[in-house]
Amino acid sequence: MTKSELIARLAAQNPTLYQRDIERLVSTVFDTIIRALEEGNRVELRGFGAFSVRHRESRVGRNPRTGGSVQVDAKNVPFFKMGKGMKERLNK
Repeated sequence: MTKSELIARLAAQNPTLYQRDIERLVSTVFDTIIRALEEGNRVELRGFGAFSVRHRESRVGRNPRTGGSVQVDAKNVPFFKMGKGMKERLNK
């Protein structure tokens, strides 16, 4: 599901709200999560899951086209851990 599909589905479920308000709300939620991750914080949504940032050390990788070695720099990557409620709903 894309962001625009999420907004359309929420608009269909809430006909009393304007689509532009739902779009602003979804963007605000995503921006807030991103800002918290940028600051190194963890975002936990009970029943859904938790977003955090993990650090990956530099390493030697492989170029799939040539098979040669390439240096991959250290970086921070987003990480999502599914919550218990979601896990139970997906594995009924």
